[in-house]
Amino acid sequence: MTYLVLIPLLMPFLAAPAACRVAAVLPPRHAARLLTAAALILAVSSSAALVLLVVPGASYLPAVAVLGELAQPLTAGPPPVTIALALVAGALLVWRTAVLTAAARRDRAELRRARTVTGGTDGELAVVRDDRPDAYALPGRPGRIVVTTGMLRALEPPEREALFAHERAHLRGRHHVLLVVVELAALCHPALRALREPLGYALERAADEAAAAAVGDRRLAARAIGRAALAARGGPGLPGSVRPRTVLAATAGPVPRRVAALLGTGAIGRPTLTPRTRRLVAGAVLVCLTLSGVSAVGAANDLHTHIEIAQGENPGR
Repeated sequence: MTYLVLIPLLMPFLAAPAACRVAAVLPPRHAARLLTAAALILAVSSSAALVLLVVPGASYLPAVAVLGELAQPLTAGPPPVTIALALVAGALLVWRTAVLTAAARRDRAELRRARTVTGGTDGELAVVRDDRPDAYALPGRPGRIVVTTGMLRALEPPEREALFAHERAHLRGRHHVLLVVVELAALCHPALRALREPLGYALERAADEAAAAAVGDRRLAARAIGRAALAARGGPGLPGSVRPRTVLAATAGPVPRRVAALLGTGAIGRPTLTPRTRRLVAGAVLVCLTLSGVSAVGAANDLHTHIEIAQGENPGR
């Protein structure tokens, strides 16, 4: 079991870069789904692996042995090694739980504070009096497009419509859910942090395309995004800097690359892969995700067998 359980812990270091390469050449919506699925599978598998490392070491504790009706400790290897691995894995799980809990509380507080600012607004659009240009999609029930008076003054009426269409696409696509999943997954394993930036870009590109389709003019959408980003460069944010960290905004990410993609003038900084290389990398990602999940399940099955043996049962029954 020890060797199987190490695979989900090491696999993110290989799978995350491969997923980023594949996502870079996929349509934005497909790229976002791939990155989110990869982050979720790898985070769950690695967390399960830590739990599976804790259980054998914990079986040496009398209270755990009595609770599990174990006649002997689980035979997962030499006792000193098993106990040491359990202690390390347990410490990592406690740390992960604390970090995830703190992040969830912080995000919920930021969203609540932002909704308080726009609480008296009826309808989809919430205009906040602030000279600093800013606009973003605020999730919730109902979801709102938050825009400052500074941003409204920075754009022409047609550009405002394109900007609103962009933020509306974030709300309709529930892009914030994908972003939160990857943000939390990145707290579970350091290698998964590499997925955050590509996901943000994919979500913004998906909203860019939706905005261009809504206004029927790709050049208008590109101009609106470019002008909004230039206006917000001086210091975006609502009064008291209440923009939540987990919301999506049209001014985020590599704007020149996004504008170039809308205008069809080439993808600035976009990696190029031949079709054959693309298939190979995509296959590698699929193999990595499958191997990570299968290894975690296999390790769990091995642990179950060890538990039955330690309980004096016949695992073949």
